[in-house]
Amino acid sequence: MSFLVTSDFELNKIAAPNMPLPPEEYDRLYFDQMLNILRLYFNRLDSLTTQFMVSGVVPPLINYTVATLPSAVTSGKGARSFVTDALGPTFGATVAAGGAIAVPVYSDGTNWKVG
Repeated sequence: MSFLVTSDFELNKIAAPNMPLPPEEYDRLYFDQMLNILRLYFNRLDSLTTQFMVSGVVPPLINYTVATLPSAVTSGKGARSFVTDALGPTFGATVAAGGAIAVPVYSDGTNWKVG
């Protein structure tokens, strides 16, 4: 199975599998089923990563307005995104809404910064 990244949402199609509940005692069938599920999941991930390396595809960022950006705290330090309505962006400054400038932003763990 191979995937072609063509939009912002293609990466969301690989979801972690639901794992079967383990039995009370060791069961070879359960163990084999769990390994098969994991094998399929990691094969899908390997296929996607290989495609990035071979084709030189850079995963697209989702475009947000400053108001619709997810929380910088929840996103975590180092998270990256892109806004389309920055007002007078200065590299490293906290991004402000109200303009028409499209810029990349990153989370410092507290605020979204231009850059």
